[in-house]
Amino acid sequence: MKKKTWIAAGVATLAIAALLAWAFAPRPLAVELASVGEGPFETTIEEDGKTRLRDRYVVSAPLAGTIGRIALREGDAVAAGDVLAGIAPVLPAMLDERTRRELLLRVDIAKAQTQRVAARIEVAKVTLQQARNEQQRSEQLAAQGFVSPTKLDTDRLALQAAQKDLDAANEEGRIAAYEVEQSRAALLASTQASSRRVFPVRAPVAGRVLKVVQASEGVVALGAPLLELGDITRLEVMAELLTADALRAPPGSVVRIERWGGEGVLLGRVRLVEPAAFTKISALGVEEQRVRVLIDLTSPSAQWRALGDGFRVGVQIVTRSMEKVVKVPVSAVFPVPEGEGGMAVFVVDGGRARLTPVKVGARNGQEAWIESGVAPGAQVIVYPPAATRDGLRVKPRKV
Repeated sequence: MKKKTWIAAGVATLAIAALLAWAFAPRPLAVELASVGEGPFETTIEEDGKTRLRDRYVVSAPLAGTIGRIALREGDAVAAGDVLAGIAPVLPAMLDERTRRELLLRVDIAKAQTQRVAARIEVAKVTLQQARNEQQRSEQLAAQGFVSPTKLDTDRLALQAAQKDLDAANEEGRIAAYEVEQSRAALLASTQASSRRVFPVRAPVAGRVLKVVQASEGVVALGAPLLELGDITRLEVMAELLTADALRAPPGSVVRIERWGGEGVLLGRVRLVEPAAFTKISALGVEEQRVRVLIDLTSPSAQWRALGDGFRVGVQIVTRSMEKVVKVPVSAVFPVPEGEGGMAVFVVDGGRARLTPVKVGARNGQEAWIESGVAPGAQVIVYPPAATRDGLRVKPRKV
């Protein structure tokens, strides 16, 4: 009987020891897992921007006089040469020699401006022809494999820029001719005291009325602003980037325009990074050096015709785009305490976490591009807990 008691006590002791060993044995750490993927990867610069007209024209009074009531309102369409308002010149006082010379000089200056614009138009035509020849030459060489696609894209963009410069020069020519007409009319109205004819104020360009400054009838001074005109089909987006970010967004960079109020995403392209930066105080009171980046809309105008001048939008400038890379969630990558600049991930192998050094090519807000260290299909730990270490037993966390 005594022997049985000892045997029972031994079995009970072993059972208690096994139970204690099981109770105090380390449990697998529950972690969140993600697979190493393979696919497209890109890095972007995100910033708020606003739309603005590429060209805005302020129509001013060509002479002092009494202006009639302007019937146009904001949003009305006008064509080049349409009569916007009528001004009846005031009866001038006796002109002295100085005033007469000033009016004559104003006519001469307007004529000189016309000649200068005519020369600029000729230069723009030559530049356009040169850009067209260069683009045709690049296409021929690209077909033979002697020119890179980047060179071909640059020449195409240069051709578009030259065409737009010629269009702008032609617009300046029409405006210069309009100013000559205004100067001559001002001289005629000022020298003919008995004349009280109504002088028509015409639209220098086609577009829409943006703002009516002088809506009611009244007396206006020479050069007083009357209306603001602009072509809303020629919109651009202006974003203020940090100077360090602007260096990664050269002209030609692809831009996605989001949060603009309509459906879908608009596409654009960086046209110009202004050469001069400025200081701006952030919301946290920190001085920042920023620079304006101008973006052309490349989506069809019918898609964004509801946009107007000064609308707020969100811009996403693509700085790097790759078609197929190995990538992991950015939350799975962390710096290694040992060494300088080393990065690592925890790879799950056989139910245990393995600390694996990796080489990170780039990161964005969601993913990290892994140049070496892990292969597609491997399981990595996302947001690894502080207790995670090399060789620790882990298990997937149930969602």
